[in-house]
Amino acid sequence: MKTQTKFQRRKPLFRDRPEYKSIGYARQSTNKQISIGAQVEELKKAGCLVVFQETVSSANKERPQFEAALEMLEEGDELCLTKLDRGFRNQRQCINTLHDLQERGIHVRTLDGLINTRALGKFAPIVIGLLSGLGEVERQMVIERTQESINHRRETGGNLGGRPKTNNEKEGLVLRLREEGCSYRSIRKQTGLALSTIRRIIVDKDLVTEIRVT
Repeated sequence: MKTQTKFQRRKPLFRDRPEYKSIGYARQSTNKQISIGAQVEELKKAGCLVVFQETVSSANKERPQFEAALEMLEEGDELCLTKLDRGFRNQRQCINTLHDLQERGIHVRTLDGLINTRALGKFAPIVIGLLSGLGEVERQMVIERTQESINHRRETGGNLGGRPKTNNEKEGLVLRLREEGCSYRSIRKQTGLALSTIRRIIVDKDLVTEIRVT
């Protein structure tokens, strides 16, 4: 009678574990639309060793917890976010930071699947370079379109397509909500303004800032 050999499942060796650490960062804007607790839970489930968190507006340049997360990262590690907009104020800062981390040998992963530089491997620098180029093209296109819009409004007495002008209070509310990380649709719901009007207010403000800087 043949005896059956029982195979025991091999215990994972130390070398089977990742040789890098995943550091998470969660940010909740001051309007608390995106729960920081939900972000932290997602990041921990994704394998983050430590999750840095803070409540701060997207417009605020001071983010001590984000800086602490970056300082903890070493070559081979990864910065993990639920979404890119949780960690970066704007597209330019996002691309510049991705470049810096890439040079340090640090990877970036978002839980929404938008980016995973480790999975991209040798193509990661190429993708980041493309993002940088597209970001500059988009910025120039926005400036050009907005300048044309401003010139047109000047020629027509400040009226585009017969739409009524918004008051300063409404425009200020739109800009504040946008700085806090609200989407265009969320701003429309809270202000009752059309998406085209919201986009005009935000783009005009960005152009004025750009002109002052240059």
